[in-house]
Amino acid sequence: MPCSPWAEDAELIVSELSTNAILHTASGLSGSFHLALALAVSAQAIALSVTDDGDAGTAPKVERQDQDAEHGRGLGMVSVIAHRVVVHESDGGHTVTA
Repeated sequence: MPCSPWAEDAELIVSELSTNAILHTASGLSGSFHLALALAVSAQAIALSVTDDGDAGTAPKVERQDQDAEHGRGLGMVSVIAHRVVVHESDGGHTVTA
């Protein structure tokens, strides 16, 4: 069965958004976050969303990192790969959709 041309991009986006939820929110303490995948009717787009448990203090945002930084590039990578990245506040947390 042929693989979607977006499979590797989708895998990276899911990994980065899920990791951010675990490392930077209460999701890492309670072990809970929600992942949603939606395919457009025309199959020309994929929407991936991760909703965290909150308690991060600030909304997720792309930050410029020093060249030698070991962390902090994930959401920046997602924003380069995805057509659009949107952050919404949800019940006590945030939903990031790419």
